[in-house]
Amino acid sequence: MSPLHPEILYAQRSSETDAEKNIIYFTIQAPDVQGEPELKIEPTKISFHAKTGDASKGVPEREYEFDLDLYDEIIPEETKKSVSSRAIVLILRKKQLQAEFWPRLTKEKVKNNWIKTDFSKWVDEDEQEEAEAVDESAFQGMGGGAGGPPGMGGMGGMPGMGGMGGMGGMGGMGGMDMASMMGGGGGAGGPGGFDMASLMAQMGQGGAGGPPGGDGGPGGNIDFEALMKQMGQKDGSMPDFGDAEDEGDDEDAPSTGSAVAGSAGLSTEADESK
Repeated sequence: MSPLHPEILYAQRSSETDAEKNIIYFTIQAPDVQGEPELKIEPTKISFHAKTGDASKGVPEREYEFDLDLYDEIIPEETKKSVSSRAIVLILRKKQLQAEFWPRLTKEKVKNNWIKTDFSKWVDEDEQEEAEAVDESAFQGMGGGAGGPPGMGGMGGMPGMGGMGGMGGMGGMGGMDMASMMGGGGGAGGPGGFDMASLMAQMGQGGAGGPPGGDGGPGGNIDFEALMKQMGQKDGSMPDFGDAEDEGDDEDAPSTGSAVAGSAGLSTEADESK
């Protein structure tokens, strides 16, 4: 069976000053196209070939084809396309800026039963300025990309971070050298001489993996007294991370020691009241 002519609907706009309004809306009625259709757009000609339908879904398979010589020239590289399950819609840019419509779509003045006016988009030549604009949000350039930025390359990894571990035991972020990050951290409000590598070793980490164990918790016992001593506390108590000299601190706010003493006093009074 020879290929059929798909039904073509068209409408147009014209302008002698605005190229965006000097276009042809060209719709190829070919539902359920199989794969990517063969579509060739030249300055004065459009060629199309495609197979449609899906026998497994009970949709009859057909083959469509046409070669159409246009009335005047277009700019192929400025063509926009929108593909749906029902049709392929093109926006063709006319090359010559002029106020008048093309008198017809085809070069030859012949009757083609498969070429029809698209009344959903058509407006009379003298009513173009008042006509509502056609929504072009679903259209994209023929080379792909809908006017947005080109494909973004993958983001490079952060220095010192070797990627995320697997989800099996919630392995931590591999490759992060926390010992280098935390060591010698004094002077920035944090404890100085903090040996994070030693801490990780206590937690059962031989290298850069996260905490072992199926639930993500530490796999080893942490010697907190030794840890506190590393952080500058000889008696093994928690260090004071605050800084009374910091800008923006409220002068009237009680110090950590006062807060602790006040808290202890409240407990004593509460006990005495019982």
